[in-house]
Amino acid sequence: MRFEPTPEQAALRDDARTFAREVVDPVARDLDRDGSYPGEILAELGDRRLTGLTTPEAYGGRGEGMVELALVVEELPASLMAVASALGLHLGVAEAIERFGTDDQRESLLPEMAAYDTVGALGLSEENAGSDKSRLETTARREGGSDDDGDEWILDGHKRWVTNFADADLVLTYARTGSDANGRQRVTAFLVPTEAFEVDTVWDTLGARSVKSPKVTLDGVRVGDDRRVGEVGRAMAERGRLDTGINVPARGVGIARAALEDTVAYTSQREQYDRHIGDFQGVRWRVAEMAERVDAARLLTLRAADLADRGVDTTRAFSMAKVNATQAAVDNANEAMQLHGGIGYTTERDVERYLRDARLLTVAGGPNEGHRDTVAEAVYERHGGEN
Repeated sequence: MRFEPTPEQAALRDDARTFAREVVDPVARDLDRDGSYPGEILAELGDRRLTGLTTPEAYGGRGEGMVELALVVEELPASLMAVASALGLHLGVAEAIERFGTDDQRESLLPEMAAYDTVGALGLSEENAGSDKSRLETTARREGGSDDDGDEWILDGHKRWVTNFADADLVLTYARTGSDANGRQRVTAFLVPTEAFEVDTVWDTLGARSVKSPKVTLDGVRVGDDRRVGEVGRAMAERGRLDTGINVPARGVGIARAALEDTVAYTSQREQYDRHIGDFQGVRWRVAEMAERVDAARLLTLRAADLADRGVDTTRAFSMAKVNATQAAVDNANEAMQLHGGIGYTTERDVERYLRDARLLTVAGGPNEGHRDTVAEAVYERHGGEN
């Protein structure tokens, strides 16, 4: 068992780190302050085919696995988390098309998505369907009223938190298409062009300010059955088999690491009482704890990614990584602000942005409370405990 990336993985990670430091870092504060869209950055990621990182080479992608995704994504939020958010969600839409789409969808969409010429966004959550997706209200009815006949679907409803909607070309939209014999919702996914939506609300958010996540609505929108992704009524089960969600804990690792690095640099040069504050034992212990958080978060994230690449069930490992890494991001960013003192509370330093961005991650991708439930259920099942 080795705990080091392969030479190829290390080279990919190093390229992503260089890109983040040379291209993203110089403009990150301005983009965040102004809420400006990082279009040029994402376009360059497309030129490098990082927007097709996990897309098979047969469709113009790089054909990498989830470990490579975790390594690359870690580097981006260390500079600007919103860039990693847009990338991760775009790759998630591409994975759904690759895994569950038709041959025509794969051949027509994936090469353009790999180059970022076609951009995907996710339409899943709603006002009353956050963690509880059984409360989805968006509907899709087949023309003629039957799930088995007709070539068109009519969609009505809304979606919340559609990250990167403004730059997207299509939204992977989840809608109710009836109920099963037990009364449970049947949900189906569709690729809906962004121009079919109306923008309802664009929120001003605490963090991730440069890539917006608006609420959008659908009113009698017609899409052909050729825009359906996967089986009718099976979309939520199919979604549970996607692996690119590993980008969320990887983002947490990146922020936690950035907070650590900035803190080490600052406490090594800041002097009080004729000493660098990094020489005080109390400070050193707190920095050591920050480093522990980074390493634990990275190891848990890479373990989940490796299991996904090997086709092993990742339910427990992913939820554990998600909780640990995103909380590590919050804790390290908060500690970094404290150890920076007053200057850490200003926009002159990046640590205040780390904290604002990190706070999103404990909610995005499912709140950590739900993932703790998942871990607990797996633990009781493994060890034979009673519920």
